[in-house]
Amino acid sequence: MSSTKDVVPRPVHVLALGIFAMVTSEFVVAGLMPQMAEGLGVSVPEIGYLITAYAAAMALGGPFLTVALLRLPQKTALYALFAVFLAGNVLAATATGYGVMMAARVVTGVAAQAFFGIALSIVPQLTAPAVRGRAVGVVMNGLMLGTLLGLPLSTLIGEHLGWRAAFWAIGLLTAAAAVATAVGVPGLGRSEGGGDVRRELTVFRNPRLWLVLSTSTLIIGATFAAFSYFHPVLTEVTGFGTGAVAPLLIAYGAATVVGNTVVARLADRHTLPVLACGLALNLAFLTGFALLAHLAVPAVACMLGIGLVGVTMNPAMIVRVQRTANARPLVNTVHSSFITFGIIIGSSAGGLAVDRTGLRGPLWIGAAMAALGLLTLVPDLARGHGRRRGVRSTGTSGAPSGSPGATSADTEQKTMLRPPADTDPDPAVALCATTVRSASE
Repeated sequence: MSSTKDVVPRPVHVLALGIFAMVTSEFVVAGLMPQMAEGLGVSVPEIGYLITAYAAAMALGGPFLTVALLRLPQKTALYALFAVFLAGNVLAATATGYGVMMAARVVTGVAAQAFFGIALSIVPQLTAPAVRGRAVGVVMNGLMLGTLLGLPLSTLIGEHLGWRAAFWAIGLLTAAAAVATAVGVPGLGRSEGGGDVRRELTVFRNPRLWLVLSTSTLIIGATFAAFSYFHPVLTEVTGFGTGAVAPLLIAYGAATVVGNTVVARLADRHTLPVLACGLALNLAFLTGFALLAHLAVPAVACMLGIGLVGVTMNPAMIVRVQRTANARPLVNTVHSSFITFGIIIGSSAGGLAVDRTGLRGPLWIGAAMAALGLLTLVPDLARGHGRRRGVRSTGTSGAPSGSPGATSADTEQKTMLRPPADTDPDPAVALCATTVRSASE
């Protein structure tokens, strides 16, 4: 029988509802481009710029808004972000022109990114160390379900009731998430840094953190280089009819939910092996898709494989960043910005590849980014291998309790985020990690 320490607490599920609302709003434009173009009197490519603006606002504006909210109690900061996000969606629903809609998307993008960072910083404060990775996975299921359910539902509402109704529906969902947060999330003080911006920025002097952040960019970039062009690849290369694409994308979304759940359970104890295994498998699936895209069964199998091991690495990515730096809001928001950069870089590079090499090009771009992601893991894999050899030869870990210049609060938080002591490693994870490590040596 599981103890309460082994259970993800209810407030974490409430935070996932907020992220579900944010992600649904993020993708709604992609499902309603023709209707919005007609309603606002602009071209479809101009509506596409709204997606780019949202992503850029998340990546560039989110950290600044997070800094502005650092001195507030964390629950109050969530309320403020819900209010800004709700206002942005109301502005979008009532937009009288393209400029107003662009402003609405920028506002909601900035608020969404800051919400991600603060929500993820709250998770370690609510959970026991043994279930922290699983808790992050629960929160990130808000993202997966936003893709799986939020996008098609908002698209359905938009098609039957008009695109403005979709934004009103997201506004109602946002209000419901805010009420759930008021009731279900306990009161929390300011984040551990206490609003000291200089202290928050000190952690970014660590070169290893930038390498860890780049891994996340490459993991997500590899996936989105391919995902952004699934529709034309499946119809024009594989030969599926347009009616078959929606069910296939739903199946892909279901695969991301399954993969996220599995990764979340392994993220605490096997963070680095999970990332190495995931990148190696994603490289294999992307390469297989590029080579076999003209064959229906292998193409679908590879697409679902990408769903299982692509964006689903999020829990392990988050745990790795938090252990390298800390679990405070600014680090989490900057990490989310690097993830968003991955989306921008992957989809943009995929588009250039389509123009130059055809529709298989984005799949090869994804494979190349996955290979680069594996290379960014090599220093940590080698460090871990050397540490284990040292432990075997001395019988002690010899690991320092903190880095030079670290404060006592930083050291305490690192201790909180340290993985629980392992028993026997999972055989599949160990085998995958050994294979990747051997290939890198």
